[in-house]
Amino acid sequence: MAELVPFAVPIERDKTLLVWELSSGPTAEALHHSLFTAFSQFGLLYSVRVFPNAAVAHPGFYAVIKFYSARAACRAQKACDRKQLFQKSPVKVRLGTRHQAVQHQALALNSSRCQELANYYFGFNGWSKRIIKVHCSPWKQYGQEEEEYLSDFSLEEEEFRLPELD
Repeated sequence: MAELVPFAVPIERDKTLLVWELSSGPTAEALHHSLFTAFSQFGLLYSVRVFPNAAVAHPGFYAVIKFYSARAACRAQKACDRKQLFQKSPVKVRLGTRHQAVQHQALALNSSRCQELANYYFGFNGWSKRIIKVHCSPWKQYGQEEEEYLSDFSLEEEEFRLPELD
């Protein structure tokens, strides 16, 4: 079954992973890099955020990882839970469970995130924010004689620009 991946900031619980029991040895930046490397193999990541454990807990870190795809998040959770990904002790990985009392309106992605998402799923790295040229071939309308075609037209770059999304 296909999954719809909207061009919106992922806020759903099934796209969010909580990773804990991260070692206190490396810095938060080093853990961020290790987590990004380990989890990006399952799908495109929206964000990786690393936080220190609360003062009442043992020293270490936990992380919140957001995927664009719920399917990718589920695969990552199953593959990484209780595994030694990049440290000597296993990590715990769970899908987000925070219940939302209020439904939030989906926020649109900025243009660079839209391009990143399109590049990942469509496999292309050369998107443009403007129409460079449109060319329509002549065609025959129903009931017209062979000679009566609509004419060509072109739309040049200087005549039309899409508005910025940012």
